[in-house]
Amino acid sequence: QRVRIEAAKKKFEASRKNISEIMFDVGYTDTKAFRDTFKKITGLTPIDYRNKFAKVAYEV
Repeated sequence: QRVRIEAAKKKFEASRKNISEIMFDVGYTDTKAFRDTFKKITGLTPIDYRNKFAKVAYEV
């Protein structure tokens, strides 16, 4: 699980893909399971993580 969440974190930081796309990219098919696991490991929801750690690429 941790490996998949770490991969998702990198994608949130570096891509503009939506959460569902990233979730599927890292091997999750259940939104609730992804959200719960992501929050358990990072302390943040996927949306909160993206908002906090997205790279400057979003500030175009």
